[in-house]
Amino acid sequence: MNYFYNKKVAVFTIFVTVFATATAQKYFQGYSGGMMLHTGYVWGGSVHTQRFPEKIKIEGMPFGIGGLLRFHLGKHLCIGGEGYNSTLFYGKNKSNTTLSWGGLLIDYQYEIKKFTVFSGGTVGGGSVKNITVFADVSNPNAENAVYQRYAIMLINPFIGTEYALSPKIHLIMKADYLINITAKRSDFATGFRIYAGFVFFHGRKNAE
Repeated sequence: MNYFYNKKVAVFTIFVTVFATATAQKYFQGYSGGMMLHTGYVWGGSVHTQRFPEKIKIEGMPFGIGGLLRFHLGKHLCIGGEGYNSTLFYGKNKSNTTLSWGGLLIDYQYEIKKFTVFSGGTVGGGSVKNITVFADVSNPNAENAVYQRYAIMLINPFIGTEYALSPKIHLIMKADYLINITAKRSDFATGFRIYAGFVFFHGRKNAE
């Protein structure tokens, strides 16, 4: 009985493997990846404690770097991953908050001659490190600063466009909006980021 059961499982496994391989060969069009710089405008709540009653607002223009890797399935669908590091300086004493995040992305692309427009989203997580300095930035310590660090889960809808410098090199620009889906925190800065960089393609061709 076990012999025939194991034989059926083996046949089914082989069938699924062959089917998956054939499907991948039919729809897989290659992959692309690149690096991007970003800025934008983000905002959060105010940081203060009983010891430091002065409220310091978190808002301003972040700066950061990161990249993405996408696998192209057919003419329009991409799945892959991305990750970035973004730092915002705020307040008169050069307080700063750094967000490092990454996740799985999916997007839909549509080509118009040398332009490709796309939209999609990322689901992932990361960490926030926030140092709020209330006085004397030359020597931040426990006497004049508050340090916070925590993990988050997030979703990140985005839209963007690419311009083909060549079949293998594209300029890319995109905009996103990070949404924290874990517990709400006043020191988390959300908002819009704008990205610009290059994407390099390997093995991509038009789907049949």
